Amino acid sequence: MARAAARLREAQLRVTVQRMAVLTAIEELGGHPDADSVRVRAQEVTGGLPPQAVYNVLRVLTEVGLVRCTQITGHPARYEADRRNNHHHFVCRFCGDVMNVDCAIGEAPCLEADLPESYRVDEAAVTYWGACPRCAPAEHG
Repeated sequence: MARAAARLREAQLRVTVQRMAVLTAIEELGGHPDADSVRVRAQEVTGGLPPQAVYNVLRVLTEVGLVRCTQITGHPARYEADRRNNHHHFVCRFCGDVMNVDCAIGEAPCLEADLPESYRVDEAAVTYWGACPRCAPAEHG
């Protein structure tokens, strides 16, 4: 929790139990948890945390860059501790597991968009879809 408090102060946010609990939960869970998983873990610290409070905290943490929100079609929003690296995601069509994938080419935003010069791209989000090693044999059998 001390690390979460320090990160909140660095981001110039007010330090609250809810914010510390949610940020700590995301870091401890690792991977790409959804809001419900974050809430369950954060409640171990707070004792009770309404879903709307979790969504409010997640929104604030995302806005200041402490958390990265990934919207994957057909799945609830997923959250991860921002590691300040640009990356993409692989999603298994069968079990829904999400895995980080290194940037496709070069530095952020990774991909060259065919846009007029007046447009400025600062991020590219790519989602690869397929079967993870656990699900691939079942797909063919």
